[in-house]
Amino acid sequence: MIVDKIKKREFVTVKTKKPNIDVPIGKWVKCDNCREIIYKDTLRENLNICPNCGHYFRMHIGKRIEMLIDDGAYKRFDINIETTNPLGLEDYPKKLKSLREKTGLEEAVSCGTGKINGEKVVICIMDSGFLMGSMGVVVGEKITYAIEQAIELKLPLIILSTSGGARMQEGIISLMQMAKTTAALTRLDEAGLLYISVLTDPTYGGVTASFASLGDIILAEPKAMIGFAGQRVIKQTIGEELPEGFQTAEFLLEHGFIDKIVERKDLKDTIYKLIKLNKGGEV
Repeated sequence: MIVDKIKKREFVTVKTKKPNIDVPIGKWVKCDNCREIIYKDTLRENLNICPNCGHYFRMHIGKRIEMLIDDGAYKRFDINIETTNPLGLEDYPKKLKSLREKTGLEEAVSCGTGKINGEKVVICIMDSGFLMGSMGVVVGEKITYAIEQAIELKLPLIILSTSGGARMQEGIISLMQMAKTTAALTRLDEAGLLYISVLTDPTYGGVTASFASLGDIILAEPKAMIGFAGQRVIKQTIGEELPEGFQTAEFLLEHGFIDKIVERKDLKDTIYKLIKLNKGGEV
């Protein structure tokens, strides 16, 4: 048969030298948008924005403080509150311990006083790297305390939100933080003090439904995803097709939910100008 006459291929193993390439581990990151590989130091120098396509990476609390607050001016509130485990979940304390070691943060928010171009403020900054910035008892209490300090010190309040919503590991107690922070902001408003809310990617759930949406002025970073529930959940609930990009900052600006989209490099100066205008000064 013809098939029997076909000579079988012989595979030869060829030894090759191992390339002498030294690539440091953990020094590179891939952009989720353009898929380019970026040197981490380059990314940090560019305010965590992809130099190729302009995609906004999420930021650590420390980097945000460095970006917004004058050098050496940030003083964190010393609030000694332990995160509890009201549902008695076995893995929850272990997860918290692991995240604290990994991120260097005690919780998903840092609150304190600082100066923005010399203007003193009370500022709260959330971090999505800590349980997706979810709002549990400690987060709610820290934000409420910061609001109360803004009232006592008669200072403008700035909150940078990023969150997946209420922390379900703490059950109904996490949802109570929505009412607590909202009530505190009502007192801030009655005191006639300025509250600027800055929405970053992503801001969802109980955070959106409470303090994040109650700013006198609401700013957002470009293309930040903002909403209450996810698109799929909403579609399944109402049974209708949803507009393209309906939860992006750009869509919400067009429909009046936010006041302005501000690029990261301009955020400090924008907040400073708003504070000065609120005080009746010239910019």
